[in-house]
Amino acid sequence: MTATPASAGTAAGSTPLLDSVTGAVREIVGRRLHPQPTAELVGAALRGHLGAPGLLAAPHCEGHPDRYRQHLLHREPDGTFSIVALVWLPGQRTPIHDHVSWCVAGVHQGQESEQRYRVVSDGPTPRLVLFEEVLNPVGAISAIAPPGDIHRVRNAGAAKAISIHVYGADVAALGSSIRRTYPAPPEGT
Repeated sequence: MTATPASAGTAAGSTPLLDSVTGAVREIVGRRLHPQPTAELVGAALRGHLGAPGLLAAPHCEGHPDRYRQHLLHREPDGTFSIVALVWLPGQRTPIHDHVSWCVAGVHQGQESEQRYRVVSDGPTPRLVLFEEVLNPVGAISAIAPPGDIHRVRNAGAAKAISIHVYGADVAALGSSIRRTYPAPPEGT
């Protein structure tokens, strides 16, 4: 399953709350910290806005019947970060993947199931191992940075889910936040 590509430019329909988030992210990114501390600070700044009415304009809450949908909310002119809303209908999911940069994902509506993986090199070839499954409700934050950012996300609920993602890169220019995808490991590993 692939996401609907982000369009170029800053999205129309910004809201005062989204502008507040964007300003906070801009200030944090401007500190030029290492990726993981940046992601953690951005997550803390985003957390207080999740679930708030008025964070997103109505068009940014629309899903797609066949796949999760990505709405570009902001791309910083210098390419240092971008913000997107991902809208998930029941059962929609990502492939197992990692990212091009640090990433913060916060659940704004509904709930998301996240499977976290790591690469284990205890044999002739490295293999992917599921080490944690997490149910993320409204307000939950995941702040991750490569390496160690391999996961799969899905809407395991019966209603639409929306998450806000902040990436330390211009995902509109790159075409995706995903660096690579991985085949699912055999069951039981």
